[in-house]
Amino acid sequence: MGAVDNPKTDKENPLPAEVKKKLQSIASEWSDVVDPNALQVIRLKGAMTNEVYQIKWPTKAGEMSRKVLVRIYGEGVDVFFDREDEIRTFECMSKLGQGPSLLGRFGNGRIEEFIRARTLSASDLRDPEISALIAAKLREFHGLSMPGPKSIKLWDRLRDWLQTAKRLCSPEEAEAFCLSALGEEITELDSKLSGNQCIVFCHNDLQYGNIMMDEHTKSITIIDYEYSSYNPVAFDIAITSARWLLITIQKRLIFWITINTLVWKSVKGCQPSELEVEQLLEDVEKYTLASHLYWGIWGIISHHVNGIDFDYLEYGKQRFQRYWQTKPELLGST
Repeated sequence: MGAVDNPKTDKENPLPAEVKKKLQSIASEWSDVVDPNALQVIRLKGAMTNEVYQIKWPTKAGEMSRKVLVRIYGEGVDVFFDREDEIRTFECMSKLGQGPSLLGRFGNGRIEEFIRARTLSASDLRDPEISALIAAKLREFHGLSMPGPKSIKLWDRLRDWLQTAKRLCSPEEAEAFCLSALGEEITELDSKLSGNQCIVFCHNDLQYGNIMMDEHTKSITIIDYEYSSYNPVAFDIAITSARWLLITIQKRLIFWITINTLVWKSVKGCQPSELEVEQLLEDVEKYTLASHLYWGIWGIISHHVNGIDFDYLEYGKQRFQRYWQTKPELLGST
């Protein structure tokens, strides 16, 4: 989520009739709503996979205090994940008190509880206190026991995405992005990064737009679980650090060490040794390579399937450039 656009008028209302009917049904159960039909639709900026809207109703007290969130799935984005798995994760997270409640579903989206908290900004990530709160919340997230196989999903997902990218790309695009070489790159990373790893339930997309904070209680809520699955904890931390490029190296290290200590205590029940901390930091650095491939391929596919106004192709290009630039140093290969 992010900042809001101007409210949409009824003439511009982008919501299908099916969704509007469900919203009216939800609002009719609230005694303080003046008119369930008098809903206001506000488009939220910042979403890169779905279209997200805040829905508001006037209350008898004269304030627009009743709100929900409508999420309309981006066209074609189901190639990235299994939507039913994502819904099950969402419902499970809600039952565990980790996220918003599911209020309703429709053909190409859902209605969620509105969280009264603000979405973080890039500048928030440079605040040591907020970083520590995020680390603690992510440790809690990693300690969850979720339904389904508890095996690494990263490498199979990368291979599946690569095949999708090859299918969607023109020969010129495929050549420009060296897609023919990426299968071997994925295999090499899988081989060199495998070993004695701490496997936990990972968010796999933790950037500031997916983190909310209550200003009064300072409680953190992690949202949007489309890409969540079991993976090495080092990969989730790598994704987080790679997405937060504005954080200084020193603060990134502080964040990593903080989260590592909390994760280790949660998953293994003991304090990590200095050697174990150093090993995890080394693993995190190496897993940034997997993160670059992950979001690079994602960018290519999104360019072809997602109609949201964002330069996905340029984003993918930048991630691939980072991969090829940093691989020799991190993996000792050319």
